[in-house]
Formats: sequence, structure tokens, C-alpha cells
Amino acid sequence: MKRIAVVAIGGNSLITDKEHQTVPDQYAAASETCKHIAELIRHDHDVVITHGNGPQVGFILRRSELAVKELHMVPLDSCVADTQGALGYHIVRALHNEFRKRDMRNQAVTVVTQVLVDREDPSFKNPTKPIGSFMSREEAEERRRKDGWNVVEDAGRGWRRVVSSPVPVRILELDAIAALIRGGFTVVAAGGGGIPVVQGADGDLAGAAAVIDKDLASSVLAQKLQADLLIISTGVEKVFLNFGKPDQKALDRMTVAEAKRYMAEGHFKPGSMKPKVQALIEFLGGGGKEGIITNPENLERAVTGQTGTHIYP
Repeated sequence: MKRIAVVAIGGNSLITDKEHQTVPDQYAAASETCKHIAELIRHDHDVVITHGNGPQVGFILRRSELAVKELHMVPLDSCVADTQGALGYHIVRALHNEFRKRDMRNQAVTVVTQVLVDREDPSFKNPTKPIGSFMSREEAEERRRKDGWNVVEDAGRGWRRVVSSPVPVRILELDAIAALIRGGFTVVAAGGGGIPVVQGADGDLAGAAAVIDKDLASSVLAQKLQADLLIISTGVEKVFLNFGKPDQKALDRMTVAEAKRYMAEGHFKPGSMKPKVQALIEFLGGGGKEGIITNPENLERAVTGQTGTHIYP
């Protein structure tokens, strides 16, 4: 049987820098990442792809603000749904082209995915999830004053807006995703962590003004699919201890116990590497066999053990 691999691609796979943010630029970046994902699929992996969407949601919200005198605002849950469709389309189109070049008969499909969160989740009272583009401190303070945004400095990279980030509880389209995998499809799902929905006392679902961490949602999805492998693709080839310091040290592998110890020692930054490591810890604790953190261009080499940081139970 083929191994099931969930591949969570980060923002760098969709927007490479501030000079390349247009829709054609985003497609070009997704296409480059899909070259490496296509190779994984060709080497006997059933792949489910998840992706980030922070900057894209920020763009939609900004367009809404600029057009507020002409058109209605777009709620945050609808923004997530919009990005799932648009970015999923980019990934599916790029994979189609890569499959054709390799004479592969595979097909890819995007599932617009709702993720249930607890309406009493404490994050609704303490927003921490960065969304949108990076800003200078001056821009951030202006947004705080003018628009009432919650803004924070994000891991030394600039300032960003923050919103609520509830814990993912359940992937509502899980059965459909599993059926598509069994049918031989490569599936794009839970984009941006999924569309956050809460369940009312009457059982009805309602959208929530929140963004779910895509790595944690990817972990839940990987666990429920009983995936063998969860790969988190990010901007670095390996995880480092003392990152950015003269004594930084690359990690080739670590156990769950070691990962927890490194987190407790403060090696991994919130909003950066910490949620990625936490997601892999939860995946392995839920029955997963292996987790990998690496960058897009090293996906194939990491899967064969040549690079990346590997985490084991």
C-alpha cells in the first residue's frame, strides 16, 4: 500500500517576498512547490496538501476596507473560504501541469473544508493569530488607532494584525477527503487551517471570526486519516536550536521527548517554529509514524532521509 503523506505548505510556497505578491506571482510560487510534491506522488505516496493563507486573507480584508463605501465587508470566515477556492485552484492547476509533464494519470481536487471549533475557546478573548502582510511599527500603530486592530511584533520579522486562533476540534469534510484519497485523488484540503465554524445549542453551524493555525489543523487531519507522514514545509531546510545566534545548531532528528524539552527551553518562537513542532508532537502522539520539517525544494530529499529535521515518537 502507498504511504499517506499530509504536506502542509507554508506562506513561502505561495508568496516569496514583498515584490512578488500578485496572483500570477502566487501561482508561480505554488507551481514551483508542486514540482516537488509531484515527485513525492510519483514515488508511491498518496498526498493530501494543506496550505497557509494569512497574506491572502489580509488582501481580501484590505480590499473590503477600501471598497466599504460601495460594497459590503467580507466576514473573516468567508475570506478563508475564498482563499481555499483560489489557492486550491492554483495548486490543482499546477499539479495538473506537473502530472502531464511526467506522463502521470493522477488527478488533484480541492475540498472547501469546514473545521469545527469550540465556541467557548479562550482564544476568542485573547487573539494571537497573525494574519495579513507584515507592517512597520508605524503602520501597525496607525491600524490599531484607526481600525481597532490587535497588532503584535511577529518573531522579529515585522508587525502583523492578530485575530483569534481557536483549537481545531473536528474536520467536517473528513469522510469526503478520505473517500477521494481511496479513489486515487491528490486532495487539497483544510486550506488556511479550515473555515472556522461553531455549533449552536440547536446544532446549527455558524462561521466564526477566527483563523485556525494551519499546522495544528493539518495535524488533526493527518491523525484522522491515519497518515504515515506529516511534512511541514517552511522557509528553512532544518530546525535549529538557538536560531539566529552564533551558536545555532541544526537538528537532523529528535524524539517527541526532546522536542518538548527544546520547546520548554524556549528554542522555538510562537508564530514561527513553535506551532510547527507542536503540530508534529500531536500527530506522533495520535499514532503518526514520522514528522518532517523542511523547505519546499528539499521535500524529496527529506522524505528519503537526506535532509530536513525528522521527529519520531
